[in-house]
Amino acid sequence: MATISLRKGNARLPPEVNRVLYVRNLPFNISSEEMYDIFGKYGAIRQIRIGTNKDTRGTAFVVYEDIYDAKTAVDHLSGFNVANRYLIVLYYQQAKMSKKVDQKKKEDEIAKMQEKIDFALDQI
Repeated sequence: MATISLRKGNARLPPEVNRVLYVRNLPFNISSEEMYDIFGKYGAIRQIRIGTNKDTRGTAFVVYEDIYDAKTAVDHLSGFNVANRYLIVLYYQQAKMSKKVDQKKKEDEIAKMQEKIDFALDQI
């Protein structure tokens, strides 16, 4: 019902609000059905992607059909306790994610350059 009042009030949403949510601190053994049960209470879900790799375990992306449903989910589920873990629910922001990837690439390049320098110094 909260989403209806948001729509009628023609409220302006902050610019970071979007339909895609980034969820962290999930239990590693959570199932898709449990995710749909938790997040489906706040509106129609288009897609849920749960991280399965070593680097992405405990995270997920939840895509809602409507931006107001996503806002309601963030408001209600941030700090929600699931299997003795408190969820961190954020709006997905492409710019921040790409900065993390760029930083990782730079770190890899620096490590390769250091290896080359060490190899060159060993040759001397």
